[in-house]
Amino acid sequence: MSGESVTGVWYGRWASETAWVTPNRFIALLDEQAGRISGTVSEPDLQGGMPLHAMLRGARSGGAIHWVKQYDGAGRLAHAVHYAGDVREDATRITGTWRFSTYSGTFAMERERFSVEELSEEILLEVPVR
Repeated sequence: MSGESVTGVWYGRWASETAWVTPNRFIALLDEQAGRISGTVSEPDLQGGMPLHAMLRGARSGGAIHWVKQYDGAGRLAHAVHYAGDVREDATRITGTWRFSTYSGTFAMERERFSVEELSEEILLEVPVR
């Protein structure tokens, strides 16, 4: 398998080819083990309800990735959405398409990567004492 693992926190957006379906944003936590993908997704309910949650399962082979996002049924959604896309070689961006029933659209998701040096830098915080 080429490229970096997709394990981590991803921030994304999806849009529909249907004009009356409002685009939305999401946060996904992905785990990649031996080419298998699993994870969770949270996104705001644009109609004012509780946030929407889903589980995802899929696979990756090189730069190609696919998964099924299954909403948990809380609120008003309990359907599955199929995603397929391409992973950038440095695993900081995934783009592709999604489909559900007669609906379809595009998605893009990104994440920041930090080096060991950046994560181990000591940060001095000055906290005022009263």
